[in-house]
Amino acid sequence: MAHSCETCAWRRRSEAKPDTLLAKLWRWHTRWCPGWKAYQRELAARESNPDRC
Repeated sequence: MAHSCETCAWRRRSEAKPDTLLAKLWRWHTRWCPGWKAYQRELAARESNPDRC
């Protein structure tokens, strides 16, 4: 399943400039976003089983 988190412009900008207000909002957002949590689970599954993807 592809997540929009992989290509999210908001995430990329936040990672490029972690001290900005946008980055702080992004980090707050990731604490409750169900899509982000699903994306993190998918990344963990990829790391634990690299042949799966």
